[in-house]
Amino acid sequence: MADPCLSSAESLARRIRDGSLSPVEVVEAHLDRIDDRDGELNAYVEVLDDQARRAAADAERAVESGADLGPLHGVPVAVKDLQNVAGVPTTFGSKPMTDFVAEENDLFVDRLLDAGAIVLGKTNTPEYGHKGTTDNLVVGPTGTPFDASKNAGGSSGGSAAAVAAGLAPLAQGSDGGGSIRIPSAFCGVFGVKPTYRRIARPARPNAFTHTPFSQLGPHARTVRDAALLLDVMAGPHPEDPMVLPESDDDYLAATTRGIEGLSVAYSPNLGVFPVEETVTDIVDDALSAFERAGADVVDVELDYDGRTREEMEDAWLAGFRTNFGALAEDRKALGVDYRGEDRADATRTFVEAADAGAAMSAVDYQRADNVRTDVFLGVQDVFEEHDLLVAPTLAVESIDNAGDDEGNTVGPSELNGEPVDPLIGWCLTYPFNMTGHPVANVPAGLTAAGMPVGMQVAGPRFADERVLAATAAVERTRPWNDAYDTL
Repeated sequence: MADPCLSSAESLARRIRDGSLSPVEVVEAHLDRIDDRDGELNAYVEVLDDQARRAAADAERAVESGADLGPLHGVPVAVKDLQNVAGVPTTFGSKPMTDFVAEENDLFVDRLLDAGAIVLGKTNTPEYGHKGTTDNLVVGPTGTPFDASKNAGGSSGGSAAAVAAGLAPLAQGSDGGGSIRIPSAFCGVFGVKPTYRRIARPARPNAFTHTPFSQLGPHARTVRDAALLLDVMAGPHPEDPMVLPESDDDYLAATTRGIEGLSVAYSPNLGVFPVEETVTDIVDDALSAFERAGADVVDVELDYDGRTREEMEDAWLAGFRTNFGALAEDRKALGVDYRGEDRADATRTFVEAADAGAAMSAVDYQRADNVRTDVFLGVQDVFEEHDLLVAPTLAVESIDNAGDDEGNTVGPSELNGEPVDPLIGWCLTYPFNMTGHPVANVPAGLTAAGMPVGMQVAGPRFADERVLAATAAVERTRPWNDAYDTL
């Protein structure tokens, strides 16, 4: 019998429905594996042992009684610790927030529960998801299962590590600058950022966010599992003024479609990024999967009306810094003052971002949006002639955990002789947050050191089904599941 911890979510759901596998067995197997492995990885902030066991027993009774079962009935799912599960602490990766207990579920959690899923626990994240590595003052860094001394990436590092190591078949992430794709690349799993606001996200106090970068999405070991979770999470809600309207997209069905005749544009650096040669070589080799699936691969040069990488980086940082500046003010209502008495208990890079955001002028912000427009148009130009755009996910092979107990794990400040921002400058991910296009990370291969490398596959806005069809075709022609067997 297949190990439940390494089985696909789709297989688990099918076997639970037909009675050949008990949801109690599935949950217990995952809890045992978490006990065995997570001390090394640090993927979970909190494991909901008792709650998950009760839910599994309820799920088993529902199967036995012949009740109507949802598409994820009995399947464990992990939730990132930036999102709320009622009655459970949400720390946001922030030491001053460790006593905050959510009063209600986030919308997508309700959708998971309605689909029959079992919430297994909350996964680690940097403070408020502010950087591309996962480390904080609450529980410390999360390691990739391929080498726990290397960082899992961020900000959904706990979710990606949990899925890769078999500590959950599915996990939710959020992606405001690459936070699903970065850890998916470092942990060798599939992760997708849908078109902006494909998944409703009612928000207070600011539903009309001025930095519409972040989007919820799934981590999974297979494309079909991610599509299954996306089918459950997607859809509008009346309290989200920016959400896309109801669609008849069927993401699971999209994974069976071919990509014969599609034109795949390839950029090894998105026009502006320095990239390590090891990464480029592996992604170059992985392109053959598209050709074997019947697509045509064409090299392209991206241009953003002359904008430099430094301008793009600064524009993205402007958006997030203003968010953190406002967040720091909002948290005063909860008795937390990040720029005052609680500053010493916050990650240095987070409070520096909040300081910068508070000092930013409206004129500076408008200039950043002008850069964003040029980035959007540069990517749109590619889709005028091509069906997909492929690039490396990250510029580096791996990042060492800092090991200083201060939450200070960050990326390099220099790459190929060029200065880069250590929070996000080594990630080829954030341009697609600026533009809102759907984009996924696909495992492209392993380096000589055995570390996974990721490849981004982006599509036109609203073409989420095409991205899933293409990535599923890559998985069929260049499968990656064997990599998990030794973890």
